[in-house]
This record gives sequence, C-alpha cells and structure tokens, in this order.
Amino acid sequence: MICSMTGYAVRTRDLERGTLQLELKSVNSRYLDFHFRVADDLRAIEMPLRELLAKRLTRGKIECRLSFNAAAARGEQLQLNPELLQTLAALSAQVRKQLPEAAPLSVNEALRWPGMFGEQGIDFAAVGAEVLALANVVLDEFTASRAREGAKLAQMIGERVDAMRRIVREVAPCIPEAQALFTDKLRQRLQEALGNASDDRILQEVAVFATRIDVAEELSRLNTHLDEVERILKAGGACGKRLDFLMQELNREANTLASKSALTEVSQAAMELKLLIEQMREQIQNLE
Repeated sequence: MICSMTGYAVRTRDLERGTLQLELKSVNSRYLDFHFRVADDLRAIEMPLRELLAKRLTRGKIECRLSFNAAAARGEQLQLNPELLQTLAALSAQVRKQLPEAAPLSVNEALRWPGMFGEQGIDFAAVGAEVLALANVVLDEFTASRAREGAKLAQMIGERVDAMRRIVREVAPCIPEAQALFTDKLRQRLQEALGNASDDRILQEVAVFATRIDVAEELSRLNTHLDEVERILKAGGACGKRLDFLMQELNREANTLASKSALTEVSQAAMELKLLIEQMREQIQNLE
C-alpha cells in the first residue's frame, strides 16, 4: 500500500465528565515531524501518544490536537462548598464594614466563585487508556485517508510511465532513419563539392554523425528506470524517497537525449519526457 503524506481524521469520545477530541492532519515533509497541541491537563499522555503515532507513520509533518471539553454538571452533582461559602460571607461583611458603600456579593458571583462546587474535574491520569483507544480509531481513519490519496497518486504516476514508454518507442525508429537521410545528403554534397567522393570518406562522416546522435544508451536507461518505477509502485510501502531519486535519473537521461538531438522529433520527444517527469516529481513529493 502506497500512502500520501496528506491526510486528515478527527474523532470524539464521550466520558462521564466530558468529551475527548483527537484530531490528526498532515502535509508532506522530508522526515517524520510531530507537532502536538495538547491541553495542559492531558500533557502526561503526550509521550505514549507520540510513541503510538511513530509506530504507524514514517514521514510527514503531523499535527495532533487533543482536547477535553468538560460537560455541564447535573443538578444532583452540584454541592456547595460550605467552608468556602462561609469564608466569602465573612470577607464580604468585613469589606462592607470598612467600605459601607461597597456592593455586596450577588448570588451569581458567589456561585461562579472558583471551587464553590468543589472538585468537578476528572482524574486525567486515569483516562490514558481512553485516549490511546481513541487514538487507534483515529489512526485507522487517518491511514485510510492517506492510502486513498496514495492510490490516486500511484495511478497518476503509472499513467505518466506508460506515456513515457510510448514516447521512447516512437523515438527509437527515428535514429536509423536520420542516419540514412544524412548518408544520402552527405554523398550528394561531397560529390557537388569535390566532384568525386569515395565511399570510405562518406562512411567516416556518417560514423562521426552516427556517434553524435546515437541515443540508444539513453533510451535503454530510460526504459530501465521506468521498469524500476513500476516495480516500486507494485511493491508499495514508504517509497517516496526512492521514487524521487529515480525522477532525478530520468531527468538526467532526458536532458542528455535533448543535447544529442539532431532531429526535430527527438527534441520534441525530450521536451515531452521532461514535462512528464516534472509532473511525476510534483506528486511524488507527497508520497510517504
């Protein structure tokens, strides 16, 4: 399976005191680069979460957001903190004694006072298993989204490989034809210039020209590199770096083909090859 480095997944899980939410999204990167945005109360779970992600992912800039949204407490769960309430009343009376014009505490202000209902939170250390279970579900969806994107990219690359093979097949017959045309033209020009041209002289000139435009080696290497691209696509896995290297080799052969071109058809073919290689390179940058 070939995976793209672009992916997204988000899931929530309801707990007794609130809701956990885990979000994963990624873009391409040369390495595996994690960026965590975790609530302070859940900071202890970051390292186990990082280890879990590292086991399933190999490349990409991964952003992980983990949050907990506390649920509103039910009526039967609300109990005032009598000691805090008594302290507030005493402090309010003391302040109003010194400042008679000061406004008294309202009921709303008293109820919103921190700690008035005691400890309503949860033991975040105890929800580690819930977070990791949620992370496995999100990772499955995240990996599936990257795999779907990777399959589309692999299909596109395979289509470009087929197009390059067609171009190579069309170019190969042009070389002998070019040599035959050059032989006839050279014999005619030598006869016009010298009046008489020996076959040896013509063969020497043809041999020089044939060496200069011989691209059989470049075409052979192009086919070999294309074979390797197809083999890697079939093997799957983390193949982005290997394919990127092959794009460099393919581009080198296309440049050499262009530099040796003595025919318009070969020059056009070299340009088309370079265009296809660049299209593949842009997409390969997104492969894991």
